[in-house]
Amino acid sequence: MKNETYSMKESEIDKKWYVVDANEQTLGRLASQIAYILRGKHKPTFTPHLDMGDNVIVINASKVLLSSNKELTKLYHRHTGYFGGIKTQSASELRAIKPESLIEIAVKGMLPHTRLGNQVYTNLKVYSGAEHPHGAQNPQPLPQRTLNSKHK
Repeated sequence: MKNETYSMKESEIDKKWYVVDANEQTLGRLASQIAYILRGKHKPTFTPHLDMGDNVIVINASKVLLSSNKELTKLYHRHTGYFGGIKTQSASELRAIKPESLIEIAVKGMLPHTRLGNQVYTNLKVYSGAEHPHGAQNPQPLPQRTLNSKHK
């Protein structure tokens, strides 16, 4: 009998939709758990070179917590593309302008920095309020055992 590693095919991938409430959750822990689900590592059929992960909807992104005094000290940088065009904002300034980007930036940094990572990132939908327009996909709440399984 041969020992062969089974590799999934794109036609066999089963994607689900999950909704996560970011209310009163720590940003880093939440982002790592979301990246884990987006990547598909929670599935026994995980295949590293395919987009195996599920779609994740994050609601209440404006109510996510930052530990310690990171609200004032954590800085986010971006560049306009022009000379001297680096722009810096603190987490509190970014939260006031676009609170969804706190979670988006954190999750994006935890995904692979490749074409596959960019493809997986498109499965993330973040909303600052409690409403989302994805009711037709019938999203299920992400089970707590999945969210906290890495930290036990």
